Amino acid sequence: MKPAITYELLHTCKQTGARRGVIHTPHGDIQTPVFMPVGTQATVKSMTPEELKEVNAQIILANTYHLFLRPGHDLIKEAGGLHKFMNWDRPILTDSGGFQVFSLGAIRTITEEGVEFISHLDGSKKFLSPEKVMEIENALGPDIMMAFDECLKYPSTYEDTKKSMERTTRWAKRCKEAHKGEDKQGLFGIIQGGFYKDLREQSAKELIELDFPGYAIGGISVGEPKEEFLDILKYTAPLMPENKPRYLMGVGTPDYLIEAAVAGIDMCDCVIPTRLARHGTAFTSKGKLVVRNANYERDFSPLDDECDCYTCKNYTRAYIRHLVKTNEILGIRLLSIHNIKFLTNLMDKVRMEIENDNLGNFKEEFYNKYGYEK
Repeated sequence: MKPAITYELLHTCKQTGARRGVIHTPHGDIQTPVFMPVGTQATVKSMTPEELKEVNAQIILANTYHLFLRPGHDLIKEAGGLHKFMNWDRPILTDSGGFQVFSLGAIRTITEEGVEFISHLDGSKKFLSPEKVMEIENALGPDIMMAFDECLKYPSTYEDTKKSMERTTRWAKRCKEAHKGEDKQGLFGIIQGGFYKDLREQSAKELIELDFPGYAIGGISVGEPKEEFLDILKYTAPLMPENKPRYLMGVGTPDYLIEAAVAGIDMCDCVIPTRLARHGTAFTSKGKLVVRNANYERDFSPLDDECDCYTCKNYTRAYIRHLVKTNEILGIRLLSIHNIKFLTNLMDKVRMEIENDNLGNFKEEFYNKYGYEK
């Protein structure tokens, strides 16, 4: 039986060790490293599938927790799966819902069997176990499914982190046993272990023994200082198999995307481009631009004169500021189009610089131009 997800390594950057590859999925190939926009409720906020294709979104995410609560996985299965339901014919990845459930805090209870929680929509009691999550994700029908993991707050003690990591491994085994259709959907394991290197190593080793078709790093980029993030990222990424996709969860700022690629990561996701758009903020080649600020009231230049997106070709900062200040939906849409295109353009450049064995130099130039501290 041919697995649903396979990885092909095309080139390794001689300067940094970054990977240039292709992930083969049932709904098409993904050129890596790749940024994946998040479509929590089976939609990337304010954007149509056609617009997502225009900004070169190769794969998008949907959220298992939210879709389980509304409209329900049975309804989506009846509609023909997520791809048909949302009119998207490229790859989809669904998270496990673990992060959302654990962020509920006081209104959830964790046991070895799973997590009981109170729905944020209507107050009803719900229960998610590894087996239930697999049932939901199988019904949703994404190309890539994530195993149900336990997420901890930052910081957490060594003892709490060890217990959580070991439970994540046990849940991963249960997910693998419950997953149906390995030839149609690939199930990825999630490496946990917080900010303790020996726990990261143990988690990676035990999950690799389960032979998932891909692996993710979870539990970082959760509010820790950048130095701690980079330390654990650079330690954990080399522990992951070379012949399978490597996914860093919840990362989407330009500097973190570049750092992830340098560390050998293939996939990243984040809600940040559309979240910033809703706050009147744009990524640009010279740093973030808060277009809602008064100094752009009479600025008739594009958001970024180096950007080739629909927004920058057709609209000015002054007009977009006007839309944002008057709460017009078009302002959010135009900023979302630009922000996602900015990140997909960035990853186009990252892939090219890996092929040219020049990613280290590109990182330094980008940091200088963008104003990041090294």
